[in-house]
Amino acid sequence: LSGLDPAQPYFQGTPIEVRLDKSDADFVDIIHTDSAPTIPNLGFGISPAIGHIDFYPNGGEQMPGCGKNPVSQIVDLDGIWEGTRDFVACNHLRSYKYYSDSILYPDGFLGYPCASYDLFQSGSCFPCPEEGCPNMGHYADKFKDKIKKNFLKLYLNTGEARDFPLWRYKVTVTLSGRSKVKGYVNVALYGSGGNTKQFQITKGTLKPDNTYTAYIDAEVNVGKVTKVKFLWNNNWINPTFPKLGAATITVEAGQN
Repeated sequence: LSGLDPAQPYFQGTPIEVRLDKSDADFVDIIHTDSAPTIPNLGFGISPAIGHIDFYPNGGEQMPGCGKNPVSQIVDLDGIWEGTRDFVACNHLRSYKYYSDSILYPDGFLGYPCASYDLFQSGSCFPCPEEGCPNMGHYADKFKDKIKKNFLKLYLNTGEARDFPLWRYKVTVTLSGRSKVKGYVNVALYGSGGNTKQFQITKGTLKPDNTYTAYIDAEVNVGKVTKVKFLWNNNWINPTFPKLGAATITVEAGQN
């Protein structure tokens, strides 16, 4: 059984006979997309973990792309009817959109086991544990025999619009050069599965021999990495024309 943002009003905090619960099927997976409190946030979805595995994309409360202004959302690409529904219940309806995208991307929507979304964002639940990570949505049941905990909370990020899946990478850059400068470092990944856009790894003071780490959520699964593009830029004109390079760049894919 897959719960697509099961309802919060009249169901949250009720006995398991009343609401969806993991006793209802051999395997129950849940996608939480609108789990902020109903009062005052108008969250429509239940927030506690109630399945064998519970996914909280983007933290489970506010979905990217749902903060668009009402006019642009109602005059939506998918038509006025869908746009109007999205304006009223955009976060709540993201659950079925993620699910339908998951059918098209069997390797997408990797959910990382973590105690909280903040910890996930900071990178402390990366990479996947030894048994791997389940895929949110249609292929979640492949993980059925690997569950070790009573409740498993899983976190991931998604895109703002279709196509929704993102793939998480840890990028570590060690700089080389002679003098420290102020500016930013960007990195783009190239691989057998496609290329990413540029992601900012760090900004501020850039010191040679220092190592900087960032977690990026790429819009493509780059597969086997073939090339990394490194770019740095001064924040202001520097008459000494300092030079900076990357001594090493390490890329770690979340799934393995």
